[in-house]
Amino acid sequence: MHAVEMAEEYPVVDLDSDALDAARMLAERRLPGIVVTDAAGCPQSILPASQVVRFLVPSYVRDDPSLAGVLDESMADRVADKLSGKTVRTLLPEKPSELPRVQADDTIVEVAAIMARLRCPLVAVMEDKRLLGVISASRLLELALTPR
Repeated sequence: MHAVEMAEEYPVVDLDSDALDAARMLAERRLPGIVVTDAAGCPQSILPASQVVRFLVPSYVRDDPSLAGVLDESMADRVADKLSGKTVRTLLPEKPSELPRVQADDTIVEVAAIMARLRCPLVAVMEDKRLLGVISASRLLELALTPR
């Protein structure tokens, strides 16, 4: 089976999309991440939901998780405030990582290898610079576990 046969339509956002809208999309659809494109629609990055969560946690708590116990639950109430007025670009790591991408004719093993190496729950399926679809880790597992 080739990547193009495994690929599914998947929501994308561009770098300048509203961060709060992107976070809501991740939450409402329970997505593990989302593909981020440039203005021309070419994939630039994958924004994992875990990266959005990381953005919400104050750096001093990330550095010392024992401090989380002294914060009250009102932090959850301020999520929208923290994301308001921000773009998706601000949620991405400062140092961009390699874009998890595969070619349309890559095999299931090649797709799995990219996911494993980059530790990413999504890969973009590309033909030249055109996004054909996305393969999620759960989709890959579904196909790998289905008897042939």
